[in-house]
Amino acid sequence: MNATETKRLKIAFYDTKSFDRVFFDPLAEKQGIDLVYHDFRLAESNAASAGGADAVCVFVNDKMDEACLGALAEMGIRLVALRCAGFSNLDLDAAKRLGITIVRVPAYSPYSVAEHTVALLLTLNRKIHRAYNRVRELNFSLGGLVGFDLHGKTVGILGTGKIGRITAGIFRGFGCKVLAQDLYPDEEWAGKNGVIYRTLNEVLAESDIVSLHMPLTSESHHILNEETISRMKHGAFLINTSRGKLVDSAAVITALKSGHLSGVALDVYEEEEGVFFEDHSVTALQDDVLSRLLTFPNVLVTSHQGFLTEEALSAIAETTLDSISSFVEGAEIPEERLVK
Repeated sequence: MNATETKRLKIAFYDTKSFDRVFFDPLAEKQGIDLVYHDFRLAESNAASAGGADAVCVFVNDKMDEACLGALAEMGIRLVALRCAGFSNLDLDAAKRLGITIVRVPAYSPYSVAEHTVALLLTLNRKIHRAYNRVRELNFSLGGLVGFDLHGKTVGILGTGKIGRITAGIFRGFGCKVLAQDLYPDEEWAGKNGVIYRTLNEVLAESDIVSLHMPLTSESHHILNEETISRMKHGAFLINTSRGKLVDSAAVITALKSGHLSGVALDVYEEEEGVFFEDHSVTALQDDVLSRLLTFPNVLVTSHQGFLTEEALSAIAETTLDSISSFVEGAEIPEERLVK
């Protein structure tokens, strides 16, 4: 390397999917960054694969525990870039002790998840998935396909961050009454958008549809459990496109069997690691709870694809690579991207 050449950054990239490469490769080449892709998830057992890298880039199911972070630190890696918003798979205390900086993508396209939320509800309610399968078999009957109008229904939004607010706005556009619950209510936003803040119990009791949009914390873990689900309006629909562990899946099964819940749509699942993002079509699914959920005709599950739009993937790539470059160059990283 001569004096005018600049060393290219090397990033070890884990849990790679084809759509990652489509959006990361052009930007990485433009910025002089080499991405070393690995299909497997990062864990202590394979952390040596990051040797020689300036940073690692991980996703929601990479096992970023103390052992894995320690192995990375021993190799001199001081940056872990999460190409997602959540970081529940990461031992933040261990990262601090080891001097590893953690960055994330706090927001990509909140519209992608909000729109997927409503798409799930519309599909489940109007039985579009069942109708599609029927017509493919030349069955044009309408029996069992009755849904309901969204107009005039009450929708409960749990969590009014960016995604929750956009979801609330979409439902308002359908002519729904929107109730909301948040630890930090924004009454000014609510007043301008026709949204009414209520307590959790009030939202659950009054809503025909409950949609989750809150982060996963020790307090919100299983916020919908046997007790709180029992407080929901009889016959309500539940939609979760946020974090799987917000919902006690066993309690959902009980409520579906009793008829207390009339429909459930999930883009996330509390034990999705090792299941979602993978093809299990030729093997037996080992998760008995998920297998049971999939037997219900009034349950719709998608594989954590709420973020999967061109706009969101482009924003994820841009933010992630910008944060990595800023860290290496000693430039300031926007506060909201740092996980502290």
